[in-house]
Amino acid sequence: MIAFNEISLSDRERVLRYTLTSTRRNCDLSFSNLYSWRFLYQTQLAEKDGFLLIKFRVDGHVCYMMPVGDGDLRAVLHDLKEDAEAEGETFRMMGVCSHMRADLEEAAPDCFRFTADRDYYDYIYLRTDLATLKGKRYQPKRNHINKFLRTYPDYQYLPLDATLVPECLELADRWCRLNETTEEERRELEDEHRSLTDALNHFDELGLLGGVLHVGGRIVAFTFGAPISANTFDVCVEKADVDIEGSYTMINYEFANHIPEQYFFINREEDLGLEGLRKAKLSYYPEVLLEKWIAVCTK
Repeated sequence: MIAFNEISLSDRERVLRYTLTSTRRNCDLSFSNLYSWRFLYQTQLAEKDGFLLIKFRVDGHVCYMMPVGDGDLRAVLHDLKEDAEAEGETFRMMGVCSHMRADLEEAAPDCFRFTADRDYYDYIYLRTDLATLKGKRYQPKRNHINKFLRTYPDYQYLPLDATLVPECLELADRWCRLNETTEEERRELEDEHRSLTDALNHFDELGLLGGVLHVGGRIVAFTFGAPISANTFDVCVEKADVDIEGSYTMINYEFANHIPEQYFFINREEDLGLEGLRKAKLSYYPEVLLEKWIAVCTK
């Protein structure tokens, strides 16, 4: 059996040893996400033979991430399969991107059935696109920003730090109350709110980077995220007061301009199949729509 342990804040450095040197850009590997969503997915970690292994549960079923690292992939897949079978489960992995699928098919030919999961594709943008909004296709975004600047000329963009967390949580509370409609949406928003609250309450320990918009002496938008790899930054959360027109566009623009330039790509995560969110993410013209697959072992 693989010695899996529940994820904790103390795991951050060892996770980053694998992810920051990896070429992967999927948001599932952001330590902030792994940690702050642990309550929902019962996330566990292990290291074995040069790989970081991530185990979790979805709808009560055991799942794994594609191993991160270098070594004998065939051998570690065999070990993960044995771990799943010891749990009485079929061996399945989620968040398998296209290049990972190729690695799996090479390491274990004809062993996996792959199913695409469009609702969980990642939207990955060039940081320079979001920071400059150059070109005809971004004219509507520039119009939003120019109107925001005319309407709120005294706005301020400030780096998010622990002192601003309580006011960010107040905005998140209001946002949550205004957006829940059905019982299912209420549960989903409660889960998201729990995750972002946990992340904000451990802002420094998680190594997060964020920003806020101040209008009229109050926070009207905030965002934060963390690196996935050496050149890709993950925007985990973005919330804004919709009564302040252009606040979403402005916090996106400002944050892209304040993220260190070493991050060539910005991952703005999935759309979860939500029509409005999908339209909004596509309107920023992703450089990559990162496919993700569910891989189920059939042998």
